Amino acid sequence: MATAYIETTVPSYYVARPSDSLIQAARQASTREWWDGGCSGFTLFTSLETLEEAGQGEREMADARLDLLKLVPLLAVTDDVVALAVKLVSEQIVPAKAASDSIHIAVASVHRIDYLVTWNFKHIANPFLRARMRRAVADAGFSLPVLCSPEELLQNDEDD
Repeated sequence: MATAYIETTVPSYYVARPSDSLIQAARQASTREWWDGGCSGFTLFTSLETLEEAGQGEREMADARLDLLKLVPLLAVTDDVVALAVKLVSEQIVPAKAASDSIHIAVASVHRIDYLVTWNFKHIANPFLRARMRRAVADAGFSLPVLCSPEELLQNDEDD
């Protein structure tokens, strides 16, 4: 069975109040449809980094995000994870100000997760950084998961 790492933007979009932005509203709807429809049959994982990020902000929303993630198993932030995250920042693939994003990428890569599901196209699922990211992860001895959004995964679900 395929595995997926859930990064913070997924529960954030799932529990967010309805947006006036057409794009944001569509992303929220796609996230709920994907999650409620069984997450493409993937076995889900996340990390303490996700829980820490999800627990920030307005208490009611933070509680809703954490509640959504409560049954998702946590992957450890090991020495290999930290080393890979540092490498991604030191090679300026992920900016230092977004170091938590490098942790998400590193956790999913080190634990050999098949997919990293995110709405973060700036620092994680950025097509302009993907080749450099893939090389850096491979140089560290790991494979970069498929970086995608819940919406992209829904396209496959519709074929069934």
